Parts: sequence; C-alpha cells; structure tokens
Amino acid sequence: MDSKTSASEPLTGRLAPLTALRYRDFRLLWLGQLVSIAGSQMRIVAVNWQIYQLAKSSGQIDPALALGLIGLARVIALVAGAPLSGLIADRTDRRRMLIITSFIALAASVVLAVATHFNFATIWLIYGMVIIAAIAGSFEMPARQALIPSLVPANVLTNALSLNIIAWQLATVVGPTIAGLLIAWGGLDSIYWIDAGSFLAVVVAALLMQAKTAPIKAQSRPTWQDAIAGLQFVFSTPLIMGTMLLDFFATFFGAANTLMPLLADQVLHVGTIQLGWMYAASSVGAVIAASVLTSVRIRQQGAVLLWAVAFFGLCIVIFGLSPWLWLTLVSLALAGAADTVSMVIRGTVRNLLTPDELRGRMTAVNMIFVGGGPQLGELEAGVLASLVGVQPAIALGGLLCIGVTAWIAWHNRVLRQLDEAERQVA
Repeated sequence: MDSKTSASEPLTGRLAPLTALRYRDFRLLWLGQLVSIAGSQMRIVAVNWQIYQLAKSSGQIDPALALGLIGLARVIALVAGAPLSGLIADRTDRRRMLIITSFIALAASVVLAVATHFNFATIWLIYGMVIIAAIAGSFEMPARQALIPSLVPANVLTNALSLNIIAWQLATVVGPTIAGLLIAWGGLDSIYWIDAGSFLAVVVAALLMQAKTAPIKAQSRPTWQDAIAGLQFVFSTPLIMGTMLLDFFATFFGAANTLMPLLADQVLHVGTIQLGWMYAASSVGAVIAASVLTSVRIRQQGAVLLWAVAFFGLCIVIFGLSPWLWLTLVSLALAGAADTVSMVIRGTVRNLLTPDELRGRMTAVNMIFVGGGPQLGELEAGVLASLVGVQPAIALGGLLCIGVTAWIAWHNRVLRQLDEAERQVA
C-alpha cells in the first residue's frame, strides 16, 4: 500500500478489493472505527443482557418491554441531535467532531462500568447512559460519513463504502462474540471498560489525519434555514427520498435484535455464549457480502435493492419462527448479507447525488431514517412481544417488511429505474 496516495489522485481500470485502503487518511479512519465499533457492539450486548436480567429479577417491568425501551431511548437521542448535528458537521472541522463525541461516549461507558462494578446500576441509569452515548453518536455519524468522500476519489467511493461496511460488520462479529464470553465469565463491567478504551482509537486516527477536513467557513451566521437545508434537499430528490423510506420501513418492521436475550433464554434455551453468536451471525453474512461487493459492480441496482430488502424480510420471518439455533444463525447471516447489498447501493447513490457542503446535513436526515427505523422497530417489537409472544412478533414484522417493500416497488418508479437515474445524474 502506498501511504502517500492522496484523495485527489485518479485511479483507472477495475478496482482491487482493498483500493480505498491505499489512501492514508481513509485507512486511519477505517482502523479507528473498526476498533471503536467492536467496543460499542460489546456494550450493546452487555446493555441488553443487563436490562433483561434487571427487569426479570425486579418484576417491576415486563422484560420484553424493558428491552424495547432501549430503542426508544436511542430514538430520543436521534431526534434531539439530528437538527444540529448535520449543520455542525458542515460548518466545523469534522475531525474535531470525532474527537469530542468520542470522549463523551467514553465517559458514558465509564459510568456504566463503575455502576456495574459497585452494584448500583439500575434500569433507568442504563437508559440514561444509552441516551448520552446515542446523542454523541448522532453528532459523530454525520461528521464521519461526510468525511469519507473527501478522503478518496469519487471513483473509489463505492469501494470505500463497502470497506466501511466490512469494518462495521467485522466489529459486530468480534464484539458480540467476546461480550458473550465475558458475560459468561462474570465480566460484565469489563465490557464497559473495554468499550471506553476503544473510543481512543478514533481519537488517535483523527489526530493523525493530514487531509483538510474543515469545510470553507460560511460568510454568515447559521440560520434555521441552514439547519433544515438537508431535509429540503432530501425531499426534493426523489431517488434519495425513496431509498430512505424503503430503509426506514424495512428496518422498522424487521428490527428484532433487542429481543435476542428473550429469544435465547425462553425459546432456544441457550446461554450467553450462544447469544453472542446470535448477535454476530448477521455480521458474518454482511462481511461476506461486503467483501464480494468491493470488486463487483451491481447492475440493475433498483431491482437488486428491492429484492434484497424483500429477502431480508423473509429471513426475519424464518428467524422469528426458528426453534433451532443453527437455523436461527443461518437466517440471521442471510439477513445481514441482504441488508449489506441494500446499504451499499443506498450509500453510493446518496453520496453521488449530494454536494459536499450538504453532506453532513443529508447524513443527519438519513440518520433519522436509518437509526430511527430499527430503534422505533425495537420498541414496536418489544411491545408486540409482550402482548403476543416473542416469536409471533418477530415473524409478523418480517411479513410486514416484505409487504412494505412490495408497496414501495409498485408505487416508486424512480426507485425501480435506479440505474437510469444514476446515468442521468452522471
């Protein structure tokens, strides 16, 4: 790898799978987020398991509902942070944003570690730290996503986004697996300490970057019109709006990860080690799919996107109805692969259509759709599971995901003709 390759250098010919990693600053960001996300995924498993155990032992709240409320806590953070996070990402140094948000999330994990170690962690304290970490994440994501196109050339962007997904999914294989082992060995507080330390990887990566990451300063003070410019852009671009709506409704009905402790305990009758496998399974499929996509060009992208989301819904139905661990793991892996295909197509289109000065705000709007869908879906799944049972709730969500995808495919002509739309943009 040539560490001096710059984002302005054009590359010709077919891209190698690791092309984007030739660019030093992207490589730093990629490695930093790989470590940080692994820690965060460990924290997610620990929070879900701890909430489930506290709710079950206290008897004051239904465990399924308690798990669902984790999603509500994260949605509150998204709604609170989104109006300003995108604007700040477009008006300030994006590296500085990564550093500040990493230290905030680090502090939240330290509080969870101390509270767990000294046995004064409560459900409401955990919810509070989840909200703080999620608010930090709502400011970090627009800055990080808006940073990527400035680190690689335009023709390497799809490769960079696929590698970005690989980093994310590798972390979600390693993180939950380690978390499951640590929980089984009684090391719940150690998970939070590891997560706190993992944020330092992003800080180091941001400090070592050499590329210009601060946008040109605006000539006037930011206004409310500036803050909602990203929302206006998304609503005025049918292709972007269509992909965001598809993702929101698919993940809203297909979200079920927060119910995994309940499913593992009451349906599959397995322990925390197998629970870690369940959290990691979708990421195994996602890593395989993303690895293929780093060097494969997707044709007929509209049709591929719609079929991928529908297949994702089918996998969720199988996951919900499965009485066997092996079938659960396979269905989750296939769901992760299908979701990755969708993510790469949507991410490429959004970045190609969005001007740099709006990328932070567009990402903030997308964050509401991408994050709000599964988090609200977890609340919906928790409430429904408390009423009809965990398996019917998950299976029904998968069926609704398929139904919504079919409805959007029928009514959204621009989305069906995604290849044609991209050629018009080019």
